[in-house]
Parts: sequence; C-alpha cells; structure tokens
Amino acid sequence: MNRRASPAVLGPVKTPALMDRLLERSSRTFALTIPLLPEPTRCEVTVAYLLFRVADTLEDATRWSRDGKLAELGRFAELLQSPSSDAAERLAEDWRREPPCEHAGYRELLSELPAVMATAATLSGGARKAIVVHTLRTIDGMASFVRRECSGVLRLDSVEDLQDYCYAVAGIVGEMLTELFVLDRPALRTVAPALRRDAPKFGEALQLVNILKDAASDSSLGRRYLPESVDRAVVFSLAREDLSTAGRYTATLERAGAPRGVVGFNALPMMLAWATLARVEVLGPGSKLTRAEVGELAAGLEEALDRGAVGELWLRMQASGYDAPDAARLGELDA
Repeated sequence: MNRRASPAVLGPVKTPALMDRLLERSSRTFALTIPLLPEPTRCEVTVAYLLFRVADTLEDATRWSRDGKLAELGRFAELLQSPSSDAAERLAEDWRREPPCEHAGYRELLSELPAVMATAATLSGGARKAIVVHTLRTIDGMASFVRRECSGVLRLDSVEDLQDYCYAVAGIVGEMLTELFVLDRPALRTVAPALRRDAPKFGEALQLVNILKDAASDSSLGRRYLPESVDRAVVFSLAREDLSTAGRYTATLERAGAPRGVVGFNALPMMLAWATLARVEVLGPGSKLTRAEVGELAAGLEEALDRGAVGELWLRMQASGYDAPDAARLGELDA
C-alpha cells in the first residue's frame, strides 16, 4: 500500500519542527520516545499524540465549568468529523481568548490547533482514519466522566470504575497506536490480533502509574482517581500485572521483527513506568526518577535493542524489582 502523504486540504502545513516543539512543550516522555519511531509512523504518532493531548486538556480544564468542558469537547469532535481550516481557527482563537488551564505548553498547543489539523491532513488515509476514529472514541469516553463531576470534582468509586476511566483516556490510545504500528507492515499482520488484545492493558498500565505518582497533585485539582474504598496495594498490584502485559506486547513486536524504533518506543515508557512504580510505592506520590536514572535505563535499552534482546532485559528488570531497595535507601538519606 502506498504510504505517501495525501494532499493537504486544510491550508498551509507548518514545518515538522513546529510539531516537534509542541510535543516537547506538552510531554517529556513522548518527546523522548516518539523520535525513536521510523517515518511515516513518527509523524503519524506525533499528530495523534497532539490531538489526544488537546482532548485531554479540554477534559482536565481547571478554568472551565463542567458544561463548558462538555461544550468544547463537542466542538472539537465536530472539527475532527468535518475538518475545516476556518473552524480550526475559530476554536484556536476562542481557546486563546479563554484558555482552559495555566500550562503554557498546553495553551500553545491549543493555539496551534490549525497547524496540527493541517499536518493531519497530509497523512495517509489509513493513518488519518485510525487517528480520527480513536480520538473521537476517547472524547466520548472523557465526556462521560466529565458529566459525573460535582462542583468540579470527579470521584471514581471502584477498581472497575478506575479501569473504565483508564480505558477511556489511555486504553484507546494503545489501540490507536497498535493500528498505526501494523499499518502497511506485512510482517506484523500475523501478530496483530495478539497486539490488539494486549494494547488496552498497556495503556491502562501507564495511566495507573501516572495516577499513583500524581495522586496528591490531582487531588488538589479536584481529581480523585483512586477510589477511597480501595487499598492502594490493590492498584499497585494491578499496575504491575498490566505492565507484565505491556512486556508481552513489546516482546511480541520484537519477535515479529518490528522496526527497532517501534520496539524502543514501546519498551522505554514501559521500563520507566516499572521503575517509577517502585519509587512511588516506597517514597509516596510525587516521587520521580532522576535524569541520571532515566539516562541509565535508556542506555540499557539501546544496548538491548542492538542485541535484539529487549524481552530478556525486561524479564531481568522484573526479576530484580528494579530499584525498590535503592528507593528505600534514598528515602533514608532524604530524611
């Protein structure tokens, strides 16, 4: 199948440098991992991430009412269904005039929505369809949770409720990424069913780790993702179980001969999440890996990619528990 870009239909396309800048300003993790991908998947995933981030920013808006969030999510969905440069400009202008949040990177992304939409229009038909369909699905899921907010506060009631939320905001992302990975790659056709099976749990894993890490700051903003009736240990256990599924997903890609960058793109956030989970379990919410630790993990991954041994590295990392003992010692030193 021809993977050449289709003609732009939404006006002049900004340079890829702008997309890269928006990515760097809105996500540290994806700014590390997306550049690992080969083209055209790199451009496709960049656009997909930015559109999902727009939806997430609208859902998490701290300066808008519940009804305001729902209205803007609806307008964004309409734009995706019926792309128009004029409509994209109107949305961007409205969001510049009345921004949903304080985050400078997210506000810049919203103001550059016309450029993101124009870049999306240059993607292949298959990629564009996958991105739009799944972004609309996540918008619908996000809206269902926004409707439950009371006085600006969202509370999740059970593990099942938490999993439903994670699916809406992250599991669907995993499903969408999988469609982009297998697009026009015959070598992955036979493993596509296995990848599709595991993709939602991969997304859930990363979201659970973020929820556990950011529990304190989320609570201060009115987001209570951790159900009060559920022991935190249950959520930690679920996150580890999901990360094991993520490991299987990544190993499937590696065994099937997926491009090095696709394997690395999936392996690095999985490894960072595993290490972060160990740190948060010992030191509590807000704990993060240091830049040196991130660099060490990335270097180890590069070596494993060279040897085609990412699956082996992951098994060793799980067996060692990574840095839980080191985190405990760090806590003693900090005290």
